[in-house]
Amino acid sequence: MTDIWLNGAFAPCDGAIAANDRGLLLADGVFDTALVLGGRVFRMDDHLDRLAGAAGLLEIPVARNDLQSAMSALAERQVNGSIRLTLTRGPGPRGIALPPDPRPTILGSSAPLTPSAMFSATRLDVSSIRRNETSPTTRMKSLAYLDAVLANHAARQAGADEALFLNTKDRVACSALANVFVLKDGELSTPPLADGVLEGITRRWVLAHAAEFGLAGRERSLGLADLAGATVFLTNSLRLISPATLDPSTIRQPDGPLTPLMIGLCQAIAGECGIDPRELGAAVAPH
Repeated sequence: MTDIWLNGAFAPCDGAIAANDRGLLLADGVFDTALVLGGRVFRMDDHLDRLAGAAGLLEIPVARNDLQSAMSALAERQVNGSIRLTLTRGPGPRGIALPPDPRPTILGSSAPLTPSAMFSATRLDVSSIRRNETSPTTRMKSLAYLDAVLANHAARQAGADEALFLNTKDRVACSALANVFVLKDGELSTPPLADGVLEGITRRWVLAHAAEFGLAGRERSLGLADLAGATVFLTNSLRLISPATLDPSTIRQPDGPLTPLMIGLCQAIAGECGIDPRELGAAVAPH
């Protein structure tokens, strides 16, 4: 049985989580998924800051150093792949009131690298489920992921790969697993956090470095009409930059303007981790 990281050490999966853990019973927790190459987490500080920040908002008492120790141990063991760190409020009595003396659970797991998923094209289907931009959980990686599970199941039944969420005001929010970008006439746009958007790690990198590739990146609210005739792509920590289409009958290959951005991200990963994803099989289409 594969070991997991549990509260400071590796342990067998079997029987690892208490039956009264609030993460299991109430989805009372958050998680983070990160890319690991060469035993190093890409943008580790960003991942730690986001996870620790979410814990602070939820009043889950956890030391950032404990999160860092878990990430580092998982990365060192996995070498190349992905790691997931799950933080719950821990065991608690029956009911929804916050326990007076919480004992958080830090659960870590890892998975092998899937280079074929990096930069892969994605067919989107607009979900009938709406993203609730009034909820603080839409701006963190909450354990409450059932909307995404159901929306993605419906998208696949419709012949697509992934669901696209609108919020309650008919604005584009995100896909089930990624942030959304629209490139049109040299302007790169992505929905603002206020529209029910997670501050994705790759999203942050793209916004910070877009100008280096001749793109004017900014946050602004988007409607479905803004996606028509535009280059649409998704970003997350494992697929990196994924060209997307709302036509489930086609797979859109990377447009010329996206290719330098993809290569730049590969180079940034190599600079931090010592390995370029392309060396391990990630395919970036030629310009």
